[in-house]
Amino acid sequence: MPHPSLSQNDIETFQRDGVVLIRGLFKEHVEALRLGVDRNMAEPGQYASENLKPGEGGRFFDDYCNWMRIPEFELVIRTSAAAEVGADLMGSSTVQVFHDHVLVKEPGTSKPTPWHQDGPYYFVEGHQTISFWSPLDPVNEASLRCVVGSHRWAKPVLPTRWLSEENFYPDPDAYMPVPDPDAEGMEIREWQMEPGDAVAFHFGTLHGARGNQTANRRRAFSLRLVGDDARYVDRPGRTSPPFPGHGMLPGQKLRDDWFPVIWSR
Repeated sequence: MPHPSLSQNDIETFQRDGVVLIRGLFKEHVEALRLGVDRNMAEPGQYASENLKPGEGGRFFDDYCNWMRIPEFELVIRTSAAAEVGADLMGSSTVQVFHDHVLVKEPGTSKPTPWHQDGPYYFVEGHQTISFWSPLDPVNEASLRCVVGSHRWAKPVLPTRWLSEENFYPDPDAYMPVPDPDAEGMEIREWQMEPGDAVAFHFGTLHGARGNQTANRRRAFSLRLVGDDARYVDRPGRTSPPFPGHGMLPGQKLRDDWFPVIWSR
């Protein structure tokens, strides 16, 4: 039986569409995650970024790979239902942490998060992958948007740098250009969400997010997990996150001292 947060239809939707909404997944952990985001912004990690060019209004902060130094994040990752729910959605008997990601759009931040797939930035490949994106504030306009079925596209989307808009890797021919889902009439899912709701999506799902032109903050916590079939893969350049010195070889499972197993069936 799936976790009580899920129905069989949720699992089938995730497998078919690459994205599904899970209401209330982090509902009991919102205050802890807010404290963690406050700590993260006060003490940014080595990968923290401010994703606005001069003259662009507001503030768009993001940072990742901090869960081992921010106790609130580690507590939620280890004690919430996310790992078991992720296992059910992926169809996996084990779940490893890949990394956490915080994204904060302050009021008046009109810049959208660019359309992208997470997978091409990462050094991991496999069908059993999942991201959870959970707002810590009510979301009506500054929502996450996901393109239905894009995790099954034959060719990955070219990863680009959000600020400079440069190609991430030297061989763009290996990738398809970043599409414009609105102009191209693609089916897009987005929802009005309450704090603690979570969008679950595959690493291959094309997604972006609207700017925040409201008078309220839009804090979001993301958690990336992998399952049984995830393996290390070489990319033609520095990945994001880079995890320098990991020592893994192509085809290996992610080392569990860096990427611990947090749930087993």
